[in-house]
Amino acid sequence: MKRFLGFVIKEFYHIFRDYRTLLILFLLPAIQLLLFGYVITNEIKDARIAILDQSKDEVTRRISEKVLSSGYFILDKNLSSSSEIEQVFRKGNVQLVLVFAPDFAKNLDKTGNARVQIIGDASDPNTANILVNYIQGILSNYLVSLNAEKIPMQITPEVRMMYNGQMKGVYMFVPGLMAMLLMLISALMTSLSITREKELGTMELLLVSPLKPFQIIIGKVFPYVFLAFIDACIIIIIGNTVFGVPVVGNVALLLFESFLYICMALSLGILISTITSSQQIAMMLSLVALMLPTILLSGFIFPVENMPVALQWFCRLMPPKYFITIIKSIMLKGNGFSYIVFETAIMAGFTAFFILLSIKKFKVRLA
Repeated sequence: MKRFLGFVIKEFYHIFRDYRTLLILFLLPAIQLLLFGYVITNEIKDARIAILDQSKDEVTRRISEKVLSSGYFILDKNLSSSSEIEQVFRKGNVQLVLVFAPDFAKNLDKTGNARVQIIGDASDPNTANILVNYIQGILSNYLVSLNAEKIPMQITPEVRMMYNGQMKGVYMFVPGLMAMLLMLISALMTSLSITREKELGTMELLLVSPLKPFQIIIGKVFPYVFLAFIDACIIIIIGNTVFGVPVVGNVALLLFESFLYICMALSLGILISTITSSQQIAMMLSLVALMLPTILLSGFIFPVENMPVALQWFCRLMPPKYFITIIKSIMLKGNGFSYIVFETAIMAGFTAFFILLSIKKFKVRLA
């Protein structure tokens, strides 16, 4: 029994002596709890909307104030004509447009009925559905207060969903899964390939060969560029033919953006390989640092607007966030390059940063 107790005490000593084990045991669960607690919610707040008020009367002003004071919405823009609706949706900032019909207050007073149109961006169907329900609830509450003072009146909302009229959830999941799968395939496989050479001690043999270190790295990475690009094409084809996700925009632009994202993910995989010495560590780091942020912090499933401001800024450091925006913009909205210049520049910047940092690390670690 004494020997057993001594063995147990020794194990406790080794655990408490290894700070990395303590971080995994205590810090990681706390971080994940806080992260999941803030991210996983079905409530939406501070969603950006635009208002097209064709009546401009006292009633529409009150309804607009009630909508904006609810805490769910932020006014992004007041529109002057219906031709601007498509434009604001294409830019991607506005998630919902509220359109008041002409003579709104006059019709409500004379006929007891007035029309309002609610137009949602259904490229993210879950968010669009929740926002429409919020608006309808606010309109119902306004009618209750109105009918308490006058004869019963009715506001008839006309709901229209753009880019996904059937509200198919697959329109949201295909772009997100494409971002996640390409990230894991590219970054994880690249990091494992290079750390395998380091772990087996064969990287030094490669470095003394006639090839330069940069050529060796490019040679090991290039096959994954080719294979990941084929994966991207397969995902697009399956999404289109099997699940019916349209490719409204330019296919060549879509493939170019996919190629850029793959290069970014591969450069990140190279960076991971420079700071790890074994395949196990590379795999753990890739899964924790890539998979969870891609799912939770990219806007793939949970809207970024729901999160605290500090976490929203952290989300802006997630490359998949920009790729998902690009994919939805091209595939569902049919946008051209001019609408995704910012996101493309961000991804190109990430790629350059990871490559430069990787080169610096390789000079230190392998030269």
